[in-house]
Amino acid sequence: MTTALAAGALSACSATGDDRPLVVVSTNILGDVVDNLVGDQVEVMTLMKPDADPHSFEISAQEAARLRSADLVVSNGLGLEEGLQQHLDAAADEDVPTFVAGDVVEVLEYAEGDAAGTPDSHFWTDPARVLDVVDALGPVLADLDGIDPDALAERAEDYRTEVEQVDAEMTDAFAAIPEERRALVTNHHVFGYLADRFDFEVVGAVIPGGTTLAAPSASDLADLVEAVEETGVPTIFAESSSPDRLVQALASEADVHVDVVELFTESLTGPDGGAPDYLTMMRVNTERIATGLSA
Repeated sequence: MTTALAAGALSACSATGDDRPLVVVSTNILGDVVDNLVGDQVEVMTLMKPDADPHSFEISAQEAARLRSADLVVSNGLGLEEGLQQHLDAAADEDVPTFVAGDVVEVLEYAEGDAAGTPDSHFWTDPARVLDVVDALGPVLADLDGIDPDALAERAEDYRTEVEQVDAEMTDAFAAIPEERRALVTNHHVFGYLADRFDFEVVGAVIPGGTTLAAPSASDLADLVEAVEETGVPTIFAESSSPDRLVQALASEADVHVDVVELFTESLTGPDGGAPDYLTMMRVNTERIATGLSA
């Protein structure tokens, strides 16, 4: 399966009159999913570049214009694309067909912090919800002009099998973690869906809300120090898309030895960055969480 990251920039063929349907995708995680479903039947333009922050990335005027002329716009929704929302709204106002992934999954709400009671946008940490997106997106893509529905259905089934395999691997790996170690401390609240699906407790997050644009307070850090000391977790996790200074500071303040392990959470990487596609990202994170909490 190929990844959608190569479609992050405007393609040369589009500039010379590519006559395939144009699907514009907001985030690179969803871009990878779409690309795996459509293959070369569709021009996929992923707006979010590798290693970007989905809450704050920006697009060019040319990309915004293509967004408004797309045959389909695929976005995450649930408040994730804060910096892009005005452009998504403009496309919708011009009657561009849209598919919002957050509309087709069972949504969880943040349980605490400033974002308490609002939707958690990070559903992709649960592969079962990604399967829901695949199932709902397939018929929408099949309606695009020029699409071979049989080829699309075959690719969708193949990708579905791969996601199911990752889901099974995660289930097995996490089942081996002792119950008293099944606690996640991170620098941004992104694992609510993973915790709900695989029976973890989210002890806390240095950035307590749903956006990386928020800033932690001294009391947030103090609460987390207390949580780390009470739970005795051997590892806390820092996401790759934002600096881990705060998590390092938390580890140094707690009067216990705590390892800080980087996870890929809100963005895919370039080809050599460790998480070039969604399935690899989930496998790497699973291995790091299972190892970090079983040590």
